[in-house]
Amino acid sequence: MKVVLLTGSHPRHFYVVNQLAKLGIVAGHVIEQRESFVPEPPQGLEPIDHWNFIRHFQDRDEAEHRFFAGNEKVVEGISSLNVTIETLNSQETINFIKEISPDIVISYGVHKLDANLLQALPEHSWNIHGGLSPWYKGNITLFWPFYMLRPNWAGMTIHKLSVRLDGGDIIHHSVPELSYGDGVHDVACKGVQQVAHDLIKILTELKLEQIRYTPQKGNGKLYVGTDWTPQHLRLIYQTYNNDIVDHFLDGKLSKIEPKLVNAFQKE
Repeated sequence: MKVVLLTGSHPRHFYVVNQLAKLGIVAGHVIEQRESFVPEPPQGLEPIDHWNFIRHFQDRDEAEHRFFAGNEKVVEGISSLNVTIETLNSQETINFIKEISPDIVISYGVHKLDANLLQALPEHSWNIHGGLSPWYKGNITLFWPFYMLRPNWAGMTIHKLSVRLDGGDIIHHSVPELSYGDGVHDVACKGVQQVAHDLIKILTELKLEQIRYTPQKGNGKLYVGTDWTPQHLRLIYQTYNNDIVDHFLDGKLSKIEPKLVNAFQKE
């Protein structure tokens, strides 16, 4: 089996690549250079929002390096192509993938793939989405479950690539185990670890013809970047002091569970 990965350039993205590389199946890697992981706060914020913004993204960076230490780069020996958001969907990318002729293409942490690139991909081409589709599609989808006081809805979705953003048929939902002391970024990082573990299991225990694709049903929301504002952080840090998971585990919050798709569940 040959796999080509298209990922972002943050440690969490490289972690997934390096985990799959242990299987000896990664034949190529397209790397999109992503934005800084610690952005500057916007101008004109009230002091509380300014410091919440700094805290939030510094904590995210700390968690990223704590959970994915040693994954600042990809293991050597994998053929790679470096791209930007402008060149992600270029003919060069298409040629790179076609030359390898992979059995599976998996994207994670890159911008939207256009129709020309999608048409050049094999039948089994998947995306790892940082959020549970169909309920949380689009951007910042590991944050919104916390804002909705449903930390058990923070997870990852492996789904078929399609022209619909995060709307392809689902292969598997990955949800991390919540533990006391977990903050919003701990759960996000644990979700990445969980989806890497589940993806390895899918690729090693299932044959491609055994993969089931479940169409997305039910209502959800496509979140865009402008839905989020620094003021949303007041609920996380001032109201709950980033201990929403503790409140959930203590039974102080609703325990409605999402209906998850499991690649290994028998029909």
